[in-house]
Amino acid sequence: MSEPPGQCWNWTELEWPGDNGVPNRRPAPLYPEAMTAPQPEPQPSSVAASSAAPGHAEELHAPPVNPLVYQLVVTAMNLPRLLRGEYIHTLGHEHIPPPGSKLVVAGAHVSALDPFIIAKVMPGHHVQFMSKKELFKPIIGDIIKAGGSFPIDRSGNDVAAIRTALRILREHGSLGLFPEGTRGGGQMQGGVALIALRGRAPVLPVGLRRDGKRWLVRFGPVIEPKGSIKALTAQVGEEILRLSAPLDR
Repeated sequence: MSEPPGQCWNWTELEWPGDNGVPNRRPAPLYPEAMTAPQPEPQPSSVAASSAAPGHAEELHAPPVNPLVYQLVVTAMNLPRLLRGEYIHTLGHEHIPPPGSKLVVAGAHVSALDPFIIAKVMPGHHVQFMSKKELFKPIIGDIIKAGGSFPIDRSGNDVAAIRTALRILREHGSLGLFPEGTRGGGQMQGGVALIALRGRAPVLPVGLRRDGKRWLVRFGPVIEPKGSIKALTAQVGEEILRLSAPLDR
């Protein structure tokens, strides 16, 4: 679920997703003034559903999660860590909202295991991660989809992926994103803030770091979706950096 350095999302000319499956063709600047406050939450309607193209009605819903597959994947991906004697030290659990709350989980990206580490320490939540499309190959891709994750095309502005993310939030799911875009990318991208503002969902910042055999996962207080994309991106980034700082043993 990681990306090679040098590739990140471009949010400068994004077509807003429409609820009827058709993008609203209005280019959005990187920090549009229209995003200074949360937008009204889109509501599903029978009219929109009936106007969708035949065979595409199911796209009006968030990708489903198979709880059994989700748990099996999380357990299997954490097994090598356990065999190496590595353990997870979690702080800030009290900041995690209860399951059933719409939530954007924004974590530091330090390794390919990050999604599974985060999922492991959030029992009760089925965190649906936006993952690079290259992972969705036969068999492996089917397993990833069954776990609730969905692909994004990193070569451009993937409106379908943004639309899927917003539908997860609309159905009060937990959406997993990495603001840096790439492992150790350093610079925070605006996608997390854009989705949080558009979906009116709080952001749960997560710091990750590995010290020897210890994986440190720190949750911070949720950040409300308000202000501009630029301001919210900076706020989320500063909090993730703080939570990822070294901690005295």
